[in-house]
Amino acid sequence: MKVTVVGAGAVGASCAEYIAFKNFASEVVLLDIKEGYAEGKAMDLMQCASLNGFDTKITGTTGDYSKTANSDICVITSGIPRKPGMTREELIGINAGIVKAVASSLIEHSPNTILIVVSNPMDTMTYLAHKATGLPKNRIIGMGGALDSARFKYRLAEALGAPISDVDGMVIGGHSDKGMVPLTSHATRNSIKVTEFLTAERLDQVKEDTKVGGATLTKLLGTSAWYAPGAAVSGLVQAIACDQQKMFPCSTLLEGEYGLNDLCIGVPVILGKNGIEKIVEIKLSDAEKAHMQESAEGVKKTNGLLEL
Repeated sequence: MKVTVVGAGAVGASCAEYIAFKNFASEVVLLDIKEGYAEGKAMDLMQCASLNGFDTKITGTTGDYSKTANSDICVITSGIPRKPGMTREELIGINAGIVKAVASSLIEHSPNTILIVVSNPMDTMTYLAHKATGLPKNRIIGMGGALDSARFKYRLAEALGAPISDVDGMVIGGHSDKGMVPLTSHATRNSIKVTEFLTAERLDQVKEDTKVGGATLTKLLGTSAWYAPGAAVSGLVQAIACDQQKMFPCSTLLEGEYGLNDLCIGVPVILGKNGIEKIVEIKLSDAEKAHMQESAEGVKKTNGLLEL
């Protein structure tokens, strides 16, 4: 199992670190355009191997896509990160050109790979990857919902005063501050709906805190977060690499599902060896349906800024 991560910045390096620590991949390749950067990150991570007990080989390269050849899974994290006050959508001009070029270069050397897109604005970049490569829809996956759901569960556990292992919940919709749809009607504490424990007012606060989760961290850190995004990516990669048939909310190309067409947006999917094995349609409340429609309109508006 060979995995390539393009972009050796904080998110990409964390992604490579978590994949290596889980010890399911034989090789991880880090690629970056900054001279020596990926090589240095790879060397630093390899010096953790004996300390953390993993055998995954991590290598780095400066812009040489031939080193990524025959990768089973490729992760695209490259592009500029958010700065305080920026929306994900404001990154589109620069990141679109980067993602298009990176996706094409990866497919050239690994025609059978599965792509995971992390670069923002993520839903639009996932849509762009479809248009740029023409790959089957099961082989292009946008990572946003897994991260947003982790942030949702963190806020739910905080509100409940519960250990996070007790809590389950999911966020669908667009990976944006306004587009996220936290499914409070489906969220549970040890199989009991959280609506049994929390008031509607407190749940609304949980939803709002979840939706600005990334912006909150960007304001505190001065740049985008990296630990949770890296962990979320590694979860998707492991589910595919190990054919786990696990359910995650991921950005995928919809063709009628949820009443939506010709856009990529976060919905529950089953991940396995073929990438997206199945799109799962779940019942939504009227309010959730309305929020999902609003989210889709926002994503389509951002897609309209692309030069396809």
